[in-house]
Amino acid sequence: MFLIAGLGNPGKEYVNTRHNAGFMVVDKLAEKTDSASFSVKHKALITKVVIDGKKGILAKPVTFMNASGESLRELVDYYKPDKLIVVYDDITLDVGSIRVRKHGSAGGHNGMKSIISCLNTEEFERVRVGIGEKPPRMDLADWVLGHFPKEQLSDLDKATDAAVNALRMMLDDKTDEAMNLYNHKVERDQ
Repeated sequence: MFLIAGLGNPGKEYVNTRHNAGFMVVDKLAEKTDSASFSVKHKALITKVVIDGKKGILAKPVTFMNASGESLRELVDYYKPDKLIVVYDDITLDVGSIRVRKHGSAGGHNGMKSIISCLNTEEFERVRVGIGEKPPRMDLADWVLGHFPKEQLSDLDKATDAAVNALRMMLDDKTDEAMNLYNHKVERDQ
């Protein structure tokens, strides 16, 4: 069984904000499966899915970003997945870019810090979705909690599609191939 957790913040006011890029990817992946609707369990919105013959759970923690680890700890303890993949936003990547990793540090991301602390490991796969660097003199919280401008929505859609495709490859034990395919600069629409 696999567990894919997309990070974000619950509540209508956070829908489609930069910090909810992980939620967006999980929602898109759920749309592409015959999953039932999400229900609240283990401090997360979860749905059971079958992807390419593999059973798993899609989760969106409702603990708010900085406490995502609380939910992931409960989910991992209950479901005991053989593969955990976390999807989250990254300000060091341009909108439209994704990065696939087998493991690594939190890189300054508070949601990832919480997960690594609660799971006591960095040894899980992840997909980072680019949200763009914050403008100078802008507060980081204001940036990540802001919405994508209309001119970036096409690039965001391409990134969420790429993330869904990368996740499918990762579930098929093709993480190296996903890294080779997606870990590069993305050409922008003109």
